[in-house]
Amino acid sequence: MVNDDGNGTVGTHMAVAGRAATTAGTWATDRGTDARTAVTRTTGTTAAGAAEPGTARFDGTAATGGGQAAVGTALLLAAAPAGRGRAMDAASVLPALAAVPPAVLTGTTTATVVELADPLDPQTVLTRLRAAAASPGPLVVCLAGQLHLDRRQELPHLALARTTQATLRYTALPWHWLAGELGARPHGTTTVVADLVADPDVWQRLTAVPELLHLGPGPVLYGRVTPAPRRGEPATPDYLRAWAELWRSGARLPHATLHAEAAAGTAPATAESRFLAPAPPTAAAPQDPHPAILAAAMAGRHGEAAAVAAAWEHEALRRHGPHSAEAVHWTEVRADLARLAGEPARSCELWIAAAEARLALRQRPDDPDVEGAVDRAHHQWEQIADPARARALGPTLVALRRHVPGRQPGALAALTRRVG
Repeated sequence: MVNDDGNGTVGTHMAVAGRAATTAGTWATDRGTDARTAVTRTTGTTAAGAAEPGTARFDGTAATGGGQAAVGTALLLAAAPAGRGRAMDAASVLPALAAVPPAVLTGTTTATVVELADPLDPQTVLTRLRAAAASPGPLVVCLAGQLHLDRRQELPHLALARTTQATLRYTALPWHWLAGELGARPHGTTTVVADLVADPDVWQRLTAVPELLHLGPGPVLYGRVTPAPRRGEPATPDYLRAWAELWRSGARLPHATLHAEAAAGTAPATAESRFLAPAPPTAAAPQDPHPAILAAAMAGRHGEAAAVAAAWEHEALRRHGPHSAEAVHWTEVRADLARLAGEPARSCELWIAAAEARLALRQRPDDPDVEGAVDRAHHQWEQIADPARARALGPTLVALRRHVPGRQPGALAALTRRVG
């Protein structure tokens, strides 16, 4: 094991006792963020629960054949504010998770483990999350912490070490960042196990909107959410610790079974807990997400509606590619949501992007969908109150209007006069 203290000196230490002889690891401390990253790789199949090459795993994916198994990744994130704002002793679960053989965490014969303990900066967490999400193999995210509601955008955020209610938008990790990074991954490759406490606003919203913590159609989320305890009595991540104990037992259980066991063991102590798990598979047609998105927007929950739409857009991009009618559709949904949220500049940008994408798909300039997108972009541009934003978007809109004049006489001339 190599400890990098960030000051240019490196000291070598013995491997942690009890680990398999085939395990090697490095620990690096990220100064300025209090985030420690553990990168642990295992080779062979000595770790309990590791899948043999070419065999199916319980989460529905399979290791690759030919003696080469996929490399798994586990991200262990425990975060909570320092001081009196701490509602959960999140980091207390990290030793239990770190004691689980990496191959058991990911169900692969080779694994990388990244550990973030009480990080300070949301951008640092996003960078580590993005790197983990870019890995091609199975990804397991273990998350412990507390949720707070951004009252302006009405979106849940995961509090970090510096987070206060006043600085939430700048010092916490938006939950929809998780959805954005994980939602683009292939189906069956991503599992999130979360043990969370929620402030009163998030708890109330979760009661009314059970899909508030939805991560998109790709990731599988198992979790427990409890209301924040009284000040001075931080909760403990017992649900996630129960997963760690089951993993350490060596039992190769399906994730659904691990969730059920952990929930059964912790429910009596937290009667108000909400447990999160995917719905049982059904042969029914997939549910149309549009009514729920529109209902959220019409109720004023604009951030929530935008986050769900963004998750579905990520899925469309993954399934059909960026140059597809499906992806363009969700760009248009987001454009209309921006209109409903009173953000004309953002709506204009998205309608311009949708029109340009449709033209790139070889749709004609007089196609009703193309004309409609340009007309809506033009209308939203006229609603922009910020002169600088309007000037910035004007030339692009004029160029688009020249190509797609539309069916309203004088639209191009009127736009050109206003742009100057």
